[in-house]
Amino acid sequence: MALRDTSLPEPSAPSPAVHPPGGAAPPLDPGDRDRLLSGSHHDPHALLGAHPVPGGVALRALRPFARSVTALAGGVRHPLVSEGDGLFSVVLPGAAIPAYTLLVSYGDGERETHDPYRFLPALGELDLHLIREGRHEQLWKALGAEPMVHEGVAGTRFTVWAPNARGVRVAADFCHWDGTAFPMRSLGASGVWELFLPGVGVGTRYKFEITSQYGGRFLKADPMARETELPPDTASVVTASHYEWGDREWLAHRARTPVHEAPFSVYEVHLPSWRPGLSYRQLAEELPAYVKDMGFTHVELMPVAAHPFSGSWGYQVTSYYAPTPRLGGPDDFRYFVDSCHRAGIGVIMDWVPAHFPKDDWALARFDGDPLYEPGNAQRAEHPDWGTYEFDFGRTEVRNFLVANAVYWCEEFHIDGLRVDAVASMLYLDYSREDGEWSPNAYGGREDLAAMAFLQEMNATVYRRVPGVVTIAEESTAWGGVTRPTDSGGLGFGLKWNMGWMHDSLQYMSKEPVHRKYHHHDMTFSMVYAYSENYVLPISHDEVVHGKQALVSKMPGDWWQRRANHRAYLGFMWAHPGKQLLFMGQEFAQGGEWSEAHGPEWWLLDDGYCAAGDHRGVQDLVRDLNARYRHSPALWQRDTDPSGFRWVACDSADDNVFAFLRYAADGSPLLAVSNFSPVVRHDYRLWAPDDVVAWQEVLNTDAARYGGSDVTNPHPVKPEDGHIRLTLPPLATVWLTPVPV
Repeated sequence: MALRDTSLPEPSAPSPAVHPPGGAAPPLDPGDRDRLLSGSHHDPHALLGAHPVPGGVALRALRPFARSVTALAGGVRHPLVSEGDGLFSVVLPGAAIPAYTLLVSYGDGERETHDPYRFLPALGELDLHLIREGRHEQLWKALGAEPMVHEGVAGTRFTVWAPNARGVRVAADFCHWDGTAFPMRSLGASGVWELFLPGVGVGTRYKFEITSQYGGRFLKADPMARETELPPDTASVVTASHYEWGDREWLAHRARTPVHEAPFSVYEVHLPSWRPGLSYRQLAEELPAYVKDMGFTHVELMPVAAHPFSGSWGYQVTSYYAPTPRLGGPDDFRYFVDSCHRAGIGVIMDWVPAHFPKDDWALARFDGDPLYEPGNAQRAEHPDWGTYEFDFGRTEVRNFLVANAVYWCEEFHIDGLRVDAVASMLYLDYSREDGEWSPNAYGGREDLAAMAFLQEMNATVYRRVPGVVTIAEESTAWGGVTRPTDSGGLGFGLKWNMGWMHDSLQYMSKEPVHRKYHHHDMTFSMVYAYSENYVLPISHDEVVHGKQALVSKMPGDWWQRRANHRAYLGFMWAHPGKQLLFMGQEFAQGGEWSEAHGPEWWLLDDGYCAAGDHRGVQDLVRDLNARYRHSPALWQRDTDPSGFRWVACDSADDNVFAFLRYAADGSPLLAVSNFSPVVRHDYRLWAPDDVVAWQEVLNTDAARYGGSDVTNPHPVKPEDGHIRLTLPPLATVWLTPVPV
């Protein structure tokens, strides 16, 4: 090996070129320049903005279509030299980067603006750490468009998760939807891209212009947008809430009593069609008052998250963090919820984490690759709805959904989330044939990632938001849906009892002469009534698509149909479990629900409605709710078998059902249903010895409800452990002990 001759002088490094102030900045590397201009550079802040160079500070701006760009620093104007393709640069004097603004000249004049590329990231390391861990429970405060003051300047921070993208730019109305001038920087392994845009504020419409790893370029709405344009327009909108809540008293007391031990009677509503044409604020003046007058404790809203197609009723969501703009802005929706609370009404919202539509401007293949959906095409496609399923096994996707559940409860004071289509999430083979699905690691059909997601969602919501209830629409016999997560359950507070709904409607659809052969349809629910905490749902799903309205499912002539309808509601309100009734069914409209025109309110008009007709059914529902709320026997021990006792469960030939409900202090209520169109005189039923006499407190056959007014007007005293009642035709009666 040759040795270096130390007698020779050391070779000197080449001196850096000195760039005199006023001239163009050192040229960009051609590769960097191409990536910057094509929207595929991961760090545009390294190329744009101000950077020290020998001889001064190089300042470079990217302003397509600008005639000229001038830097204003210390009161001195420094014209930038055009480098072509919308790039301008100059070398400023001095070694330190000065405070400066840009004066950008277009054809319509000159504008002064702060340079977006002089700011440090406006997203902190803790946020990025929590995002990577999938534990950012307030994700909407880290991602999306956040108006803020950053380094003393007002503007909006834009952030988006797009880990597979080669580049991301902000495209908006203020730049004519050309994102060239506003490339975002990658914040490393988090997959998050960020850019603070000074001067951009509330009301700005924007999207993200994404360049995929395959070179494709496309515009995407912000997955975390908190406001959106009115369909069919699809842009996201920068927003900030200024709403001042007035429901402090409601929030303070809603957690005092566990929901399964409290009255819970729900009116399900499709907001856009309840009173077509009304906004959130107009609905706030009418709907809470109506729900309160009718005696319901809660209103359940079919999905209000933004969705492009009104015919989906909200079940194909494209913007999970934005209320639908069809009825107003986010603060208008807050006003609606606040108005419900001030009226004493809880608000439940349908939530749809099972699937999302394939619209190319929304979540589907968001950064050019499967991101929110699984990469396995077989697993990604939902076979029933033409949509994608979420990838519940991906940390960031799970975080997106868990934080979304928290978001509605914290930001909009929602009192409960009814989770749609839970069964489709839990089973790998849901609606799939053999060969169309793969078993889990244990060889089973359960989706372990979906289970873990639902457990995390429930545990997080209950921990963060006391008094909120989560409700599962789960149509199978999955065990432990409402069991706590620390006991291996999914952690829901309540579950829709789809079995009770199906069986009881099957029974009611039969002619009375045939009902004795289907008697078990009405009793079977008590075999499993305490396996979960149940809601008895007569929802929108049961009154559309040829299933007919509730009253139209009943057999017989119009009088008999209404009588069956009333008797069924009386049976339902007395049965263990909470109640849910869809709008229009509370006054027995005969037509199926349509989102185009909503409930048939005209049926209640004086010129149409005969005494005791539709208004009679409405009066019954009002009285059912009033009596229910003041009868702890009907709700206090809903999940306790000791709160129920059959009195007559085998009277199939008579079509009669009778049972007792008990409050926590032992106070009873006796419910008797006669589903035959005949009066049964002196009907003998067992009765407990400790009740001196029973009084009728509700009778669905009362004349004011449109019935034949066969009643038990006097107290009924037990004889030899039995009572004798007159049972009206096609009716339910409730009796309570006579006060002593």
